[in-house]
Amino acid sequence: MGRWEPNARERLAKAALDLYGERGYEQTTVAEIARSAGLTERTFFRHYADKREVLFSGAIELEQLLTRAVADAPPSAAPIDAVASGLDAICAEFEERRDFARKRQAVIWATAELRERELIKLASLAAAFTEALRARGVPPSAAGLTAEAGVAVFKVAFERWIAADERRSLTRLARESLDELRTVAMGGHTPMNEV
Repeated sequence: MGRWEPNARERLAKAALDLYGERGYEQTTVAEIARSAGLTERTFFRHYADKREVLFSGAIELEQLLTRAVADAPPSAAPIDAVASGLDAICAEFEERRDFARKRQAVIWATAELRERELIKLASLAAAFTEALRARGVPPSAAGLTAEAGVAVFKVAFERWIAADERRSLTRLARESLDELRTVAMGGHTPMNEV
């Protein structure tokens, strides 16, 4: 093998996800992932700290994207509308990767360690939302509450989006979930046939 391997990161991620799906996360080793990708363990560790991070490696980039989108929202935008801008930005990153997201989430749901790591990722996303809103001048408690609501909206939309029979875009589902939250917050309710 040469020193440089094209698409090594993507090859490792695909091999890991395939193996996790076939054999289970806990039964899969880094050596097996590297071998399946046609790479070495050393190459694996150049790209990922451990086999868990294959599933969570884009979290920092997502937080940066979110922070920029919230900062770029019009100055007159209400905090929840700035959050909507952040949601639009991060949802757009997922749109072409629904099959990968479905497989990834199935692996996460099947493993307690990964479910815990997913919660940490969502908490980090909420912290990024909070800081972005505070940078816009939103008071700390309102920023935190709005950020947590934004993450809840994303989580609900994401779970709907990866459902086997779902065809709507993640962006649309996030907007619909945000509209549902606004309706509930204003004292209305969503009819059962729309849920």
